Amino acid sequence: MESPLIRPRRLRRTPALRRLVAETTLLRRDLIAPLFVSETLTSPAKISSLPGQFQHSLDSLVAAVDDLLGAGVTAITLFGLPAMKDAHGSQASDEQGILQVALRRLRSEFGDEVVLMPDLCLDEFTDHGHCGVLDGRGDVDNDATLLRYQEIAVAQAQAGADLVAPSGMMDGQVGAIRDALDGAGFSHVGILAYAVKYHSGLFGPFREAVDVSIVGGGNRSTYQQDPANRRESLREALLDVEQGADIVMVKPALTYLDVISDVASAVDVPVAAYHVSGEYAMVKAAAERGWIDGDAVALEQLTAVKRAGADMILTYFAREIAGKLDG
Repeated sequence: MESPLIRPRRLRRTPALRRLVAETTLLRRDLIAPLFVSETLTSPAKISSLPGQFQHSLDSLVAAVDDLLGAGVTAITLFGLPAMKDAHGSQASDEQGILQVALRRLRSEFGDEVVLMPDLCLDEFTDHGHCGVLDGRGDVDNDATLLRYQEIAVAQAQAGADLVAPSGMMDGQVGAIRDALDGAGFSHVGILAYAVKYHSGLFGPFREAVDVSIVGGGNRSTYQQDPANRRESLREALLDVEQGADIVMVKPALTYLDVISDVASAVDVPVAAYHVSGEYAMVKAAAERGWIDGDAVALEQLTAVKRAGADMILTYFAREIAGKLDG
């Protein structure tokens, strides 16, 4: 009698057989590319801690999106680097702010070929580096911040966003943004909610990419989630769905695969996961030293995120991994 182990091994014998019986398939259309656009640059600038990634000028941003579309990646999330920062992040909602200018340019160039989902937050635009407006004690004022988020959401919708992506983790942000969009006649614009965003040590390269640091050495632990906690992630995600989120996201991805699985089982909307800058940078650093096969590890990691339950993945690997995937 044959060993019971022989049967599954028969189906691993060739690449074609393995593809035939694969339980999880990562596709190009699952990928969302994060991009950075700067108000002050006239040519792209390398990001040292994110090899292969750039702070873009408007022209190089257009070229990068054109290249992504040619590779089959049809969705981007966009982060802006303004020339001027202030306490209220006024450029985040200004009609001539860098994100709004970039959104209009991309919509004009590519029409509905691309899904545009700009980051909706204040940290890139404030001189203190926090994700919200500060009160007299230097703490983030949740309700005052919601008013700013509403203004930003409407400005981004006017500029051509398909979805807005609030990442600041303020209480009630999804409901406030939904009310603002609907009230301004943008009920067709969706919300990709950073529903579960942990206070992670994996965001370091991103902070370099957007030139953000918190003045005075503070941190975001009072409004981002505690990495030790799992159950509260479901409460956060379900609240966002109740308030009108069209998609909910878990960030980071790899270190929270259990949370992705929990959320995917609990909600009835699509689930996104953000394979963040630190997760990308670690693969790149190890591959540069010859310690790992970077392409193989990237594919393995992104497949794990999809296997855990994510319907879509924000990843800095989007462009280079797209050619290895089916549609």
